[in-house]
Amino acid sequence: MADKKGNFPSPELNKMQEVVIDFRTKIYIKAGEDPEKAKQRYLNRLTARNA
Repeated sequence: MADKKGNFPSPELNKMQEVVIDFRTKIYIKAGEDPEKAKQRYLNRLTARNA
């Protein structure tokens, strides 16, 4: 029987900031972080994955 790896708590979305990427994509970052940098990081990862 496999061992349980443990429970990880879900992040509290009330303490996070929502960043809208496009009309159907939203990401959550820590409150106080720069939303433009987070959006650019997300888009860079997306283009790198598709390349």
